[in-house]
Amino acid sequence: MEQKIHQGRNVKRFREMLNIKQEALAYDLGEDWNQKKISMLEQKDVIEENLLKQISAVLKIPVEAFQNFDEEQAINIISNTFHEGAIAVGNNSGHVSTTINPIDKIVQIHEEKIALYERMLKEKEEMMVRLEKLIGK
Repeated sequence: MEQKIHQGRNVKRFREMLNIKQEALAYDLGEDWNQKKISMLEQKDVIEENLLKQISAVLKIPVEAFQNFDEEQAINIISNTFHEGAIAVGNNSGHVSTTINPIDKIVQIHEEKIALYERMLKEKEEMMVRLEKLIGK
């Protein structure tokens, strides 16, 4: 007996992981959407492909994640491969496709944030020079 993937529940899980409220998702999907419609969407077993693509674009999560994510399988993969702070990400066939070390990821994000702040500071300094030139004229 094969367990069916509940796409609506997966949309809800990913939305909640991203800390996005139903109202915010509805707003991003367009004026035809509201919180109640998102709630009903999250109850559907299967969601139309074009709608999944829209949700995918808004949440920046691949369509396949909504179509293939199986919580039970994910728990099995994590419990069988979890070691030294690494997290394994599997696919529907049960094969582990990626191993991510959370510490390395945090360091990478921190370095990207520092680079962004440095670029922003440089842009601010350039803007100040331009403003000083304009004021001086």
